[in-house]
Amino acid sequence: MEPFSFASSDAVRYPVKVRIINLEGDETPHLFSTLLEKPELRHIGSNTSPHSDLYVTVQVWAGSKPLTVPVQTSYKAFRTERRWNEWLTLPIDYSTLPINSYLAITVWDLSPTGGKNAQGHAIPFGGTTLPVFDKDNQVQKGRQKCHLHRHKLADGNDNTTTPARPSKKRAGRKGEAAVGVVDKDAEEMDRMEALFKKHEMGEIPKVDWLDQLVFRGFERRNQQVAKASIKNLERARAHRELEENGDDGQPGEAEPSGVDQSPGPSKFTLNLELPRFDFPVVFADYEYPPPPVSSLQHLSTSQSNIQLKPPPEVMFGPGINGVGDSDGVGGRLIRVYDPELGHRDNPAESKHRRLVRSQHRHGIMDKDLKPNAKTRDELNNILEYSPTQPLSPEEKDLVWKFRYHLTRDKRALTKFVKSVNWADQSESKQAVQVLTKWTDVDVDDALELLGPTFDNAGVRAYAVERLHKADDDELLLYLLQLVQALKFEQISTDSNQDATQGSSLARFLINRAVNNFILGNYFYWYVMVECDDTSDEQPPDVRKMFQKIAYDFMTELVKQPDGHETRKILLRQAEWIAILSKISTEIKQSNETIQRRTDRVKQFLADPKNELVSIDPPLPLPLDPTVKIVGVAPQETIVFKSSLHPIKVSFKTTTGSTYPVIFKTGDDLRQDQLVVQIITLFDQLLQKENLDLKLTPYKILATSTSAGLSQFIPSMPLQAIVTKYKNKGPVALIYLKQNNPDDKAPLGVRKEAMDAFVKSCAGYCVITYILGVGDRHLDNLLLSPDGHFFHADFGFILGRDPKPFAPAMKISNEMLDAMGGTTSEQYKQFTQYCFLAYSALRKSSNLILNLFSLMVDANIPDIRLEPDKAVVKVKERLQLELTEENALRHLARVIDDNLYAFSGVMIDRFHAMTQAFRA
Repeated sequence: MEPFSFASSDAVRYPVKVRIINLEGDETPHLFSTLLEKPELRHIGSNTSPHSDLYVTVQVWAGSKPLTVPVQTSYKAFRTERRWNEWLTLPIDYSTLPINSYLAITVWDLSPTGGKNAQGHAIPFGGTTLPVFDKDNQVQKGRQKCHLHRHKLADGNDNTTTPARPSKKRAGRKGEAAVGVVDKDAEEMDRMEALFKKHEMGEIPKVDWLDQLVFRGFERRNQQVAKASIKNLERARAHRELEENGDDGQPGEAEPSGVDQSPGPSKFTLNLELPRFDFPVVFADYEYPPPPVSSLQHLSTSQSNIQLKPPPEVMFGPGINGVGDSDGVGGRLIRVYDPELGHRDNPAESKHRRLVRSQHRHGIMDKDLKPNAKTRDELNNILEYSPTQPLSPEEKDLVWKFRYHLTRDKRALTKFVKSVNWADQSESKQAVQVLTKWTDVDVDDALELLGPTFDNAGVRAYAVERLHKADDDELLLYLLQLVQALKFEQISTDSNQDATQGSSLARFLINRAVNNFILGNYFYWYVMVECDDTSDEQPPDVRKMFQKIAYDFMTELVKQPDGHETRKILLRQAEWIAILSKISTEIKQSNETIQRRTDRVKQFLADPKNELVSIDPPLPLPLDPTVKIVGVAPQETIVFKSSLHPIKVSFKTTTGSTYPVIFKTGDDLRQDQLVVQIITLFDQLLQKENLDLKLTPYKILATSTSAGLSQFIPSMPLQAIVTKYKNKGPVALIYLKQNNPDDKAPLGVRKEAMDAFVKSCAGYCVITYILGVGDRHLDNLLLSPDGHFFHADFGFILGRDPKPFAPAMKISNEMLDAMGGTTSEQYKQFTQYCFLAYSALRKSSNLILNLFSLMVDANIPDIRLEPDKAVVKVKERLQLELTEENALRHLARVIDDNLYAFSGVMIDRFHAMTQAFRA
C-alpha cells in the first residue's frame, strides 16, 4: 500500500482564512408597478440593479454559539458582476476549532428603510453556513460552491436552516416533472465541479490549451443552466399555487408578510476558497496538560537531612473500606482529582507554619539561635537572590527561624520582609519590632521596600527612615522613582486631610523639597506632569492624589522664610513654559518652509511683549535650576526638520554665556527622561568604581504629557558626518582629526579626544544594551567635536525595535573605522572598557532592578505594554544567574555577533534613504 500522510488539526497553528470570490445566479425581478406601490422595496439596492453593491461577513460558530467576531469584506463597486476576490482572516486558529465548527457567511444588501434582521441600513441579501470539517472529519480546502438562502441570515447553528449544500429532493409532486430535468443538469454540473477541484489539486494532469476550452465551455453551460433553472422553478411555483388555490381559483391561506420579499424564484451561489494544505488535516482535539495537584516545593537542603520515618499503619474504622477490601462496586472511598488544590494553601501546612512561628516569639533560645555551616551556606544563597526572585515556603521559614542572627546582615532585610505573613497581626507586630534591631541597609534595599509589593505602613516607614540618611545629591538621582512610589502609598484624596498624615514618604519628600530649591524644582515638575496626565492609564484617584500633594507642597513652601519668593519662581517658570508652548504649537501647525518658520520664531522671541528678550529678575531654568537665565538670543534660534518641528532656543545666563535648549510639543518625553536619568545614575555608579567613561547624560525634563525641554549638546549625527565626508575615507576619523589634530598621536587624533571617543563608545554600547534601547541608526548616534560619543532619541527601550532583526548592541562601521579597525589597539581598549563597565553595573543590579520596579505604573510607553515583564527584561540583559567570568563571555559573544551583523548596515542605509526621500 502507498504510504498515507496526514496532519492533526491541533498542530495547525494557522488562522482560518476564507477567500470570497464572487456571487453567481439570478432571480426574477420585481415588476415596476410593485416597486411603485411598495416604497420599502423600491430603495433596496438589489431591486434597483442586478449588480448593486453588496458586502460579505464571515463568522465562526460552534455549538450554536459564535466563536469569533464577524469579519467583513472591504467596499467594492460592481459593474458587470459581483466579484470581491478578497481573503478574510478570522481571529482563530485551526488548532483551537472544535469538530462542530461552521462558517456563517452572510451577504448584506443596503436599504435605508431597514427590514427583517436589519443591522443599521444593512439587510440580509442571503446567507449560507459551511461546515469547517467534512463528513470524514477532515478540514475542507480549496474552492467551495455554497448555496445562498435568499433573505436569510446565516445562523451557524448545528441544525442550520441555511446549509451550504442543501439536501436534494426528487420531484414527486404533480407539476414538478420538469424539475427532474433541472436536477440532471445540476448533477452534471456537480460532477464537473468535483473534476475541476481534482484538477486544481493536481490530481488530474494539466493541459493548458485543452483546459482553456473546457473552462470556457463550462462557464457558458453554467449560465444556460442557471437561466433554465429559474424558468423551471417559475413553472413549478405556478403549478404549486394552482393546486393550493383549488379549482375555484381562489387563493388559499396567505403567506405571512416579511417572510420572502422575492417576486419569484431565485438561485444564487457564493463561490469561496479555503486554504490548501499539502496533506489532509484530520480533526484532533487539543489536550490541555492537567494543572499541578500541589504547589508544594521540595524540602530545602537544610531540612533534607531529616531521617524520614516509615508511614504509620492506618487502622480503618467500621464501615470504611481498607486497602483491598471491596464492598459493592468500587468500595466507598473514591479518589477525586481536584485541580484547584494546587492553587490554595495546604491548611495542614499553614497551621503547622503558624504553630512553629508562634513557638519562638522573642525567647532567649530564638534570639541566640545560630545556623550550622550547611544552613549558613543556604542562607547566603538566599541572600544572593535578585529582587525578582520569589522565596519558597521552606526558604521563608528558614529566614524567619534565624531572623535575629540575620539582623547583622543588611542584605537580609528584604528577604526577611518577604518571609513575614503580614496578614497575621501578631506576626506582623513582631516583624516590625525586629526591623528596629536591623543594621542600616543600603539605599537600593530601601527602594525595594517602597515598591508595589510591600504595603505595610511600618515597613515603608522604615525604608523612608533610611532615606533620611541620604544627602540631597544622592536623593536627586532617585527622585523620579520616589515620586512614582507615592502611587503605592495609602494617601487619602480627601481635601480636608493632609497628605503627609497617612504617608511617611510624602512627608519626607515635601520636607526635603521645600528646604532645597533644586530638589523642589524637579519635585514640582515631576508632580505637575502626573497632574496633567488625563489618559485612561492614569486613574482619576491617582491624579487627585498628586494634585493634593502639589497643594500640600505649596502650602508647606510658603511657611519657609523665603517660601513666597520660591513659589513665585515656580509660577514664573510655568508662565515661561506656556509662552514657549504657544509659539512651538503655532510653528508645528503652520504649513510653511523651515526658513519661514525659523523667521517667525525669531520675530516672536524678539518681541518685547513676550517678555523673553529681558528676564528680570533672573529665572532659574526648569531644566537645570543651577543655571539662571536673563534673556534670549533670538539670532541663534533653529527650527528642526522633523515631523514635530522642535525649536532650539539659546538663553543668556548670569555668567555671560548662553545655554541652548530644545523645546518640543506633541511628544511625551517621560520615557526619554527616564533613560537619561538611568544613564546619569550609571555614570555615578561607574565613577564610584573609578571608571570614567566620558558619558554625556544631557538633561531632559518633561513639563507635561505632550511637551518638554532638552539640553542641546553641540555635536553632529554620524549620518551628517557621513554625508559631509563621503568618499574621503573613514568619516568619523576625519571629523575627529579636523577638530583634534595631532600628527604625533596614533591615527592623527589628539590622545584626549581619542580616549574620550573610545571610552564613551564602550559606555553607551553597554548601557544601551542593558536598557534594550532600540531604533538605533546613524541619525541618533552623535559625536561632539571633543570626541564625546553619545546616543539620543530613546523612543524604544526594553528590547522593542520598529525594525526587524535589529542588533542587540549598536556598533556601526563608522565607530570601528574611527578606532582604526578591529585589530587596532583602540578597539582592544574599547572591548576592555565594555567588560569593565558591564562588570561594574552588574554589581549594582539590585538598585537598577528596584528603580525599574518603581516605574511599573509610571505610564511610560514601553513599560506600559508589559509592566510585569519590564524588570525581567533588564534582568535578562544583566545575566545575573551567570558567574562574572561567564557573564563577560556572554558580553563578548554579543559584541562579536553585532560587530559583523549585516542587519545593522542595512538598517542604516534604509534609514538614510528614507530621510533623503522625506527631504
